[in-house]
Amino acid sequence: MLGYGRSVPTALLSVYDKSGIVDLARSLHGLGWSLLSSGGTARQVLDAGIPVTDVAELTGFPAILGHRVVTLHPKVHGGLLADVDDPSHRADLDEYGIEPISLAVVNLYPFTSEPGIELIDVGGPAMVRAAAKNHAHVGVVVDPADYEVVARELRDRGELSAATKRRLARDAFAHTAAYDAAIVTWFDEIDAHADVADVDVLPRTLHLALERAQDLRYGENPHQEGARYRTIGSTGWWDTMTQHGGKGLSYLNLYDTEAAWRLVHRFEGPACVIVKHANPCGVALGDDHHHDLHHDQHHDQHHDAVLEAYTRANACDPVSAFGGIVAINRAVTVATAEALAPVFTEVVVAPAYEPGALDVLTAKKNLRVLTAHAPGPIPFDVRPIDGGLLVQQPDPVTTIRATWEVVTSADPTDEQWRDLVFAWQVCAAVSSNAIVYAKDAQAFGIGAGQQNRLDSARIAAERAAGRAEGGVCASDAFFPFRDGLDAAAAAGVSAVIQPGGSVRDEEVIAAADEHGIAMVFTGERHFRH
Repeated sequence: MLGYGRSVPTALLSVYDKSGIVDLARSLHGLGWSLLSSGGTARQVLDAGIPVTDVAELTGFPAILGHRVVTLHPKVHGGLLADVDDPSHRADLDEYGIEPISLAVVNLYPFTSEPGIELIDVGGPAMVRAAAKNHAHVGVVVDPADYEVVARELRDRGELSAATKRRLARDAFAHTAAYDAAIVTWFDEIDAHADVADVDVLPRTLHLALERAQDLRYGENPHQEGARYRTIGSTGWWDTMTQHGGKGLSYLNLYDTEAAWRLVHRFEGPACVIVKHANPCGVALGDDHHHDLHHDQHHDQHHDAVLEAYTRANACDPVSAFGGIVAINRAVTVATAEALAPVFTEVVVAPAYEPGALDVLTAKKNLRVLTAHAPGPIPFDVRPIDGGLLVQQPDPVTTIRATWEVVTSADPTDEQWRDLVFAWQVCAAVSSNAIVYAKDAQAFGIGAGQQNRLDSARIAAERAAGRAEGGVCASDAFFPFRDGLDAAAAAGVSAVIQPGGSVRDEEVIAAADEHGIAMVFTGERHFRH
């Protein structure tokens, strides 16, 4: 690691995040290294009593242009890029009085914290890329977590191994790639919010910079490796959640829990969602005080709405709920935990747990109990295909009645309207062809993932087993024939919500009128494959 022409190697320290830099500088100085730095980094190292040479002394130029130009100089970049095994490079070093730099410790302005022109780092990425390109001769460190690793290897070996330098270079290029991706995304967001008619809804290029955030027990199947990656520089609810006991999470645990957690947050009142294989198999609200779900005029003021939501959700399809994911959008009560504990469940996720509820749930040694905050927005849906990705906007679920149209002679009652809105929100989260039968804010039959809508309607009716009598039906896409509507009528529903748009809409409307069913067209389809 000794620099060409020098008795001691040189380390360049230029960091925005100064955590750990003094300790590293002290270690390097103790190992006989010469330190080169600038600005706040140099001051902090000097204040610690560690000798350091300012970059301005090396280059003969002070920081100029409001600190935009500090290290952009041949004596810096020549030192980083010199291949000291190349005679022509050594000749250039001698001719221009350039000393090689053997270690570059650099991290960048925190662009993602407050995006803007002045936080677009230029000198930092240039040094990182130069050092990483020349990693055969230069160690490059961009992550403070590597400081101790580097210092220990220098102490033990006297130099960094080729494997370590290669790994550090790889991480350095990942660092600058993520930085550039964040800047491109910022430009795209500016364009998206600009009042410009020709701005694309989807960006012309898509730059995904992800880091492995969590190793999973396995992928979809035990023989597959699985991990969760996150966008570099950002965090989601998975990064801040707390797991209380239970086994490690698998790929499908995360996939299904994400589906349940997002759906339960579509509802304002106390709600419970149970998901199995990414599809809801139980959804219900507790008493939301808009109407009495049990028509009991002497409602107990201490009624447990969370317990009610869970009990009603589980009643939809208790067979499928076995081994499912339970998501609740309120603090879990002790009574709810006691009702849930006997049912084999993979994951329970909620924003909080009342005293005692965690004790009940964590007594189940294999149950994963999560405390989490609400999920954030997803910018794009992406799916891999050969040679790239399919990309689309996320599917928003509109529940604005003013945009919907009643197309039958019968109008929905106020109670039916509430159930139609509820069923529509559930249906949009079900794999197409999706049919949902519901009543009193409780799903009773869910038909999912069939190749035709009639089979989904029949499956939903079989699951409902007569409990949807007088309730509603939601369909994620139009009924191509009246047979699906007839199946819903046979299940006893009194109102239907669907997008409309079939060439046979008039036939389906006529069938609804025959059955005395109120039907609403939303004008918006919600396929989910």
